[in-house]
Amino acid sequence: MAHKVFFVGSGPGNAKYITVMGKELLEQADLVIYAGSLVNPEVLNYSKGEKVDSYGLTLDETNKLMVDALNAGKKVVRLHSGDPSLYGSIVEQIEELKKFDVEVEIVPGVSSVFATAAALKTQLTLNNVTETLIITRPAGKTLEEDQIKELSRHNATMAVFLGTQKIEEIMKKVEYSPDTPVAVVYHASWPDQKIVIGTVADIAQKVKDEGIKRSAMILIGGVVDPKNYGRSYLYGVAQEPLS
Repeated sequence: MAHKVFFVGSGPGNAKYITVMGKELLEQADLVIYAGSLVNPEVLNYSKGEKVDSYGLTLDETNKLMVDALNAGKKVVRLHSGDPSLYGSIVEQIEELKKFDVEVEIVPGVSSVFATAAALKTQLTLNNVTETLIITRPAGKTLEEDQIKELSRHNATMAVFLGTQKIEEIMKKVEYSPDTPVAVVYHASWPDQKIVIGTVADIAQKVKDEGIKRSAMILIGGVVDPKNYGRSYLYGVAQEPLS
């Protein structure tokens, strides 16, 4: 193919959480099209090239900017928040770019779900608690119906993206027991990170009291407050569960 665009995951917020390859590509880029306020401005400082906020731009407008820059011999980075594979809408962008003979290379990023676990100093999967992580989001403008109720029946760790404004509705919908631990982490890894801990029964009110309405991850399950978990076999003979 004649040209290539690099789709780069910027990480969850902390400018140092971007990968080495992602940082190098930003340093080399002549044009960076970034995902609005979801990307920490400090990450953009790695680039001396032109920077365009894609918020409010249509798919056609964004792709035209990239194609025009490539035709002018410029190096282009499409900068996504977190990791591009999670709610990044990259497939539709790639399909359109193919029409212009443009190749895409994807550089993974650290997802906010992992930054959330780091902030909570916990694991997303844990022996004798759960071996499963469910990543989902509530219904909204771009999703007519969600499966949060059905998914919650697995009693696995559930990470809910894009759900802060609907947290009361989500907590009424899930079928975890009311005392199941829940954490809401606002701006995980950013300087203004905030952590709210509660249960299915009371987290919605706690989040409301803190004034958190967006840009937060909801994490539900026993891993939020680990108890009666089993030791890993990686570290020798299994021992009695810790409590």
